[in-house]
Amino acid sequence: MVPWNSFPLEVIYQVLGWLAFLSWSVAGYPQLILNFRRKSVVGLSLDYEILNFTKHWSYLIYNASLFFSPFIQNQYFHKYGYDQMIPVAANDVAFSTHAVIVNLIILSQIAMYERGNQKFSKYAIAIVAVVWFSAAVCFFIALPSQSWLWLISIFNSIKVVMTLIKYFPQTFMNFLRKSTEGFSIGSVLLDFSGGVFNYSQMAVQSIDQDSWVNFYGNIGKVLISLVCNLCFFEN
Repeated sequence: MVPWNSFPLEVIYQVLGWLAFLSWSVAGYPQLILNFRRKSVVGLSLDYEILNFTKHWSYLIYNASLFFSPFIQNQYFHKYGYDQMIPVAANDVAFSTHAVIVNLIILSQIAMYERGNQKFSKYAIAIVAVVWFSAAVCFFIALPSQSWLWLISIFNSIKVVMTLIKYFPQTFMNFLRKSTEGFSIGSVLLDFSGGVFNYSQMAVQSIDQDSWVNFYGNIGKVLISLVCNLCFFEN
């Protein structure tokens, strides 16, 4: 593990990371509680939820693999240099695990509660099917040479793509209904806060290591998330 050059920056990094974890983890609960109180998921885009679930599963696979596997960490250091830190912290693993669990509960609410005429679109189902089929193909490609770093980078790319597209179904639904009833704005506020904390955490790590590789590699997905949350505020 590459040491920190500045202890104060290390402390700030850890604090920002756990603030991001808390914000993002709690972000799922306003929607979950709203669904429970209404006994309905009308107003919540089912496509948004299934794409979000796919995103968090991909993120969990990436985080857990890179954080816990010494073999994959060695592949990372061999590729990027032994003077680099791995771009995954304990709070990332904790958050992604928690997010998968919360999204499973929300999906169970979709199965149990009133949905009106809402259903998963064939486009969302096709996207999810293609994503996991592609991931399976990549697994068998990586298996002979044990290219596990390459494989988990695929899951990280899936996470970025899901972040790119997952917001559109909900934004479009809000626009068509001219209403956000059934969709919790509290979740958006917390998600936005988590993005700001995560963005700041990456900047702190980059400043300490005098390397902006991690920052540039993640800035896109964070900015996309923040911009799309601003669109929800506008709705």
